[in-house]
Amino acid sequence: MPSNAPGGKPIPIEVIEESLYEVRRKIYPRSVSGLFARWRLILVIATQLLFYGLPWLSWNDRQAVLFDLIQRKFYIFGLVLWPQDVIYLTLLLILSALALFLFTAVAGRLFCGYACPQTVYTEIFMWIERKVEGDRFARIRLDGEEWPWGFRKWRLKITKHFLWLLIAFWTGFTFIGYFTPIETLGSALIHLSLGPWQTFWLCFYSFATWGNAGFMREQVCKYMCPYARFQSVMVDKDTFLVTYDKVRGEPRGSRNKSADHGSMGLGDCVDCSICVQVCPTGIDIRDGMQYMCIGCGACIDACDQVMEKVDYPKGLIRYTTERAIEDQASNQSAIKHILRPRVLIYTAFITVLASAFLISLVTRNPLRVDIMRDRGALAREVEGVRIENIYRIQIMNASEHPMKVQIKAAGLDDLRILNSQGKEISEINVGPASNQLLPVKVSSTIGQNLSGNYPIHFDVVAQELVGDKAITRTREEKSTFIIPR
Repeated sequence: MPSNAPGGKPIPIEVIEESLYEVRRKIYPRSVSGLFARWRLILVIATQLLFYGLPWLSWNDRQAVLFDLIQRKFYIFGLVLWPQDVIYLTLLLILSALALFLFTAVAGRLFCGYACPQTVYTEIFMWIERKVEGDRFARIRLDGEEWPWGFRKWRLKITKHFLWLLIAFWTGFTFIGYFTPIETLGSALIHLSLGPWQTFWLCFYSFATWGNAGFMREQVCKYMCPYARFQSVMVDKDTFLVTYDKVRGEPRGSRNKSADHGSMGLGDCVDCSICVQVCPTGIDIRDGMQYMCIGCGACIDACDQVMEKVDYPKGLIRYTTERAIEDQASNQSAIKHILRPRVLIYTAFITVLASAFLISLVTRNPLRVDIMRDRGALAREVEGVRIENIYRIQIMNASEHPMKVQIKAAGLDDLRILNSQGKEISEINVGPASNQLLPVKVSSTIGQNLSGNYPIHFDVVAQELVGDKAITRTREEKSTFIIPR
């Protein structure tokens, strides 16, 4: 039912609905060249070489980087991580969060503008779009109603989406290749023998890449990304951001190149709106700091080119701080305020945690031992002369070299370790990046000790065979030995 305006005239329901919901206007970013455009190109190439190339690297006759969820092992070059190494994942996540806080405090959403996967794939998809359909105005005309659907329009659209889907498919395939050996995955794909979960995730990530980078684009940065929402509480007046110099640029207005704009009461901004046309999120940087700005610097390159054409100094839009704009100070002066308390605190935490992380990795013992008592048979008498306790010993070799392991028990007199067949254990061979679950019997002579629970310990000594050398690894695990009444 339409509502009534103050004057008594009814308001159409369409107007009411439009006022409640923001209608998305498709953004057609204009291509731009310059220093920051080159940096974006370098980062796109570097990140994609890393992402697409890592799964194909080999290390010790296996994939160099593989997160094998089925076997519950993470291979990162020469490092093999097990579920027991979850502390490393925790430290890595904490370090990533602190690094994000530090980068934001220093330079805002710099990660978003240059290395975020959403930004990187949007750049790739927009590059394809420009190559197929043309630059900004050609794409606007192509999508307009004045260009009817015909053979050429269908050909351009199909070509663009075919290339988008090709990259999206290869991206999804590569992503799964981090969790399934990529050569095995490729062979299964060629022979059409992918498993149901592999097929699902391949389709899911391909569709997500195609949809996010091809259609949603800035909507992900503006509405879906949580980083955009909480970055405003991490920046201050000394954070370097893409900033429009209002003191120098206002009041803006068009003018002839030869005109004295100072005598006309105009600032340096010629109001060409090219800074808006090149923005991938479609914002006007001249309106001040906005959470939608991803800090890509495209508007800086565009504005510098315009300033060069009209013979004005560059830097009307630049990376600087709010304090520097207010004080009309240089960037050299603004850099002096970088080392402020929050930056120093973040840096100190990152340094301490990163040092602990690296030291722990370097000194990590690849020999892991877990001792579990058999709760079904706590203790029993054997042949009237010995008391026997049953244990299950899990030996894990977290290195990529074979180990020869010896186990001894100590803590009580005359302790002997036997295997499930009743024979004394001499040496156990544990293969690279593998584990063995060994049921053992530990016995002591009856009458040596009174009944009760006695603490004992297992001394595990392993020889890690690295080429012609043998590195000794040791572990001591505590347990209890029960002597019944």
